[in-house]
Amino acid sequence: MTENRHQALGLSDEAVLEMYETMLLARKIDERMWLLNRAGKIPFVISCQGQEAAQVGAAFALDREKDYVLPYYRDMGVVLTFGMTATELMLSGFAKLEDPNSGGRQMPGHFGQKKNRIVTGSSPVTTQVPHAVGVALGGRMEGKDLVTFVTFGEGSSNQGDFHEGANFAAVHKLPVIFMCENNKYAISVPYEKQVACEKISDRAIGYGMPGFTVDGNDPLEVYKAVKEAADRGRRGDGPTLIETISYRLTAHSSDDDDRAYREQSEVAEAKKKDPILSFAAYLTSTGVMSEEKEKEITERVTKQVNEATDYAENAPYAEPEDALKFVYAPVVGGK
Repeated sequence: MTENRHQALGLSDEAVLEMYETMLLARKIDERMWLLNRAGKIPFVISCQGQEAAQVGAAFALDREKDYVLPYYRDMGVVLTFGMTATELMLSGFAKLEDPNSGGRQMPGHFGQKKNRIVTGSSPVTTQVPHAVGVALGGRMEGKDLVTFVTFGEGSSNQGDFHEGANFAAVHKLPVIFMCENNKYAISVPYEKQVACEKISDRAIGYGMPGFTVDGNDPLEVYKAVKEAADRGRRGDGPTLIETISYRLTAHSSDDDDRAYREQSEVAEAKKKDPILSFAAYLTSTGVMSEEKEKEITERVTKQVNEATDYAENAPYAEPEDALKFVYAPVVGGK
């Protein structure tokens, strides 16, 4: 039997089974969205496949009752952990009125849900980073015990928003966790053509904060790093930069053809390290998950995805005039 790593981290068998189920749910929603896109039913998919372990492992290390997450567009695993449902994500995919992110106005991946402290993102990449710093500062000014968690790709770490946010958070010792989900490609540009330093986490030293690079295919390793960073932030010791190394198993989006810039043999090799398969193998080897339990989880997830798809497909669209809602101030007194 394999060494029980999760209990050493303070995670129960039930918690790691929930982590696995959330990872699997993210994958199955994503896979269904690709099928719906290819069938002409939803317009756009930007995938989380290959990054679920990093997302779910990190989100489980946070306090889901008081911390704030500022996800980037691939973070389906994060938002599912923080309370968004399969149905809500499908409503977003179909751009329906009940989509909690934007009422069907925005493309998928623009996550936002006030009740679950998921702070709305925008289309320009990395703008969520200074927002996370601002939320952390606001929390401190109001005397709240909260940590903010913000994610971005390795390409985004070259944007000014990242550097300004990191510098401000470090100077003021704010409780921010910066997590770079390094999936090796900024759209079509490989890592070695984006960044000269060996690791994104090397950039932390320039801002006077700790930096760590961890295996993004291992949810327990990510959980440990984020938990320690959250504890550090709550103690008043300032921010942390974490880099998770994984691989983007799909094209950048449903509008991208990755065959133009990477060998498909490279993708096939990466699939051998699929984090969902490796975590399932760990849970089985520790005796936490039996064949029967795995089947039960898979059936439950499949049912959720089917029901979410059916509901969202049949849900109403917003009225055309709703496109102007919340954009212009209402006319008062006929002027």
